[in-house]
This record gives sequence, C-alpha cells and structure tokens, in this order.
Amino acid sequence: MVVLELPEPLAVRRTVSLSTAVIDGEIIVQGMRGVRAESFAQALAVAEQGDAAVLVAAELPPLDRARLDVMVDARMAKRNIDTSIDDAESVVALGPGFTAGVDCHAVVETMRGPNLGRVVWTGQAQPDTGTPAELGGRSADRVVRAPAAGAVEWRIAIGDVVSGGQLLGAVGDATVRAPFDGVVRGAIRSGMTVRAGLKIGDVDPRSDPAECWKISDKALAVGNGVLEAVQVRLRQ
Repeated sequence: MVVLELPEPLAVRRTVSLSTAVIDGEIIVQGMRGVRAESFAQALAVAEQGDAAVLVAAELPPLDRARLDVMVDARMAKRNIDTSIDDAESVVALGPGFTAGVDCHAVVETMRGPNLGRVVWTGQAQPDTGTPAELGGRSADRVVRAPAAGAVEWRIAIGDVVSGGQLLGAVGDATVRAPFDGVVRGAIRSGMTVRAGLKIGDVDPRSDPAECWKISDKALAVGNGVLEAVQVRLRQ
C-alpha cells in the first residue's frame, strides 16, 4: 500500500494519521507502521516489507495509473476533484461527491448511522450535512476552527486534559480556547499557516486520553468498507 499526501498535511488527529510520517519520517498507528518514502521505487520497497509507504504527491512525476490495481480516493473533499473510473482496475471513493459506476467502481458511505461503511455499487453516498457527528453529547462545538488566517501555535498537546475556556493557543493574533471540559483529541501541527474557519483541533468530551491514540469506530467501519469493495472487485 502506498499513501499519497500533501507536503504540509492538514490532519488534526495526527497520532492516528499516516500523514504524520511526512514530517516525522515515520509513525506507528496501532501496530501499523507508516514510513515516508522519497521515490516511488522506495515506496514499493517499503510496501513489500509490509509497511505503509507515505509519499508526497507534489514531488512525484505523473503516475502511470494504468498500472494500478486499486486506487482509493480518501481525501474526503465532499466532491470529486480529479478521480476517474479509468484510473485503475478498481477505483473506490469515500463519501459524497462521487457516483458509483460513473466516476468510480464503488463508493463507501462515511455518514454515521446504519449505513456507515456500507459499499454503494450504484449511485451516491448520502449528501454532506456539514455537521460533525455527535461524540459524548457534543457535535459541532467539539471541532476547533481557526478564528482568523495565520500561523497556528499551540500551548497544549494531543492528550492533554483541558477546561472550558482554557487558552489552547493562537492563530496569528487571535486566541483559541477550549469550548468545554475534555481532552485534546486532535490538533493540527504547530507552525502551519491556515485560513480562517479551517478545522485545526478536536476536543473530546469523554475525557479519556487513551482514545487519542486509537483509530475511531468510524475510521474502522469505512476502512472495512474499502476492504470489502476491493475484495469484491478482485474476485470479479
């Protein structure tokens, strides 16, 4: 498996994101090791050893997509940026913005509920509501967004227990405070320059620091859906 990432990843849950390897060189997520590779050849060597290779997409020459067995568009952009059903033998996309049978072979549902992780073979996933899923009785207010454009500087770390109103850091000259009592479940890397309104943090009201290093139930369900779609396509 080879993962393509941005040169400056925007992941908030960095403790469970393979994109963290772009800056740190490697990361272990619940036993899975992600390693940054500097070339496609090196990425293949890493993958053959059983690890997940992480490549910066901007540094790559155009890929010969005709050689790909499987391609997964996991950008969660809520729209189709440039994915085509001809990109690989099996093209799987996550969430809204794609039509199975038109611009991909299968879509995996990402909306929490009874259909989370299900594979859609014809048509589309449920439309984006723009509201984060409820967690510990909190929904939109658990997401920390940049109050202004500028560089992010944190005074806390992922896993820290915080109180409502506590100073978490700043974006430029604007301060960022905790929306309620909880644990900092995610925080975009300090030093990143962001636009106003971008998601830069996540506070978990369940107040269990151990959860910060676990893949979420949603991610597991979506991942299982991708695996199911790939296995079905390979059998076909």
